[in-house]
Amino acid sequence: MSDTTLTIRTDHATKQIITDFAASLGLSASAFITAATLQSIRDGQLTLTPVLEPTLYLEKIMREAEEDIKNDRNITHTNSKNEAISHLKSLM
Repeated sequence: MSDTTLTIRTDHATKQIITDFAASLGLSASAFITAATLQSIRDGQLTLTPVLEPTLYLEKIMREAEEDIKNDRNITHTNSKNEAISHLKSLM
């Protein structure tokens, strides 16, 4: 049983996400936060991994790039590092 209280501020949606996730692990939100905090202290690190999802604009660019590669369109081929550097400099 706890003998002190730690208060954190967050928005309602985040609190609900934490509570639901903790429940899926069979923990209360408080137990989950305590366990995560103690693990970070024990490991001496905190790993935060963002969800990397492309925007619609980036998805469009990626599809276009895949088509260009597939059709060998808008692609520059070089045979050496110096040739690649010269090509990049020519674009400036």
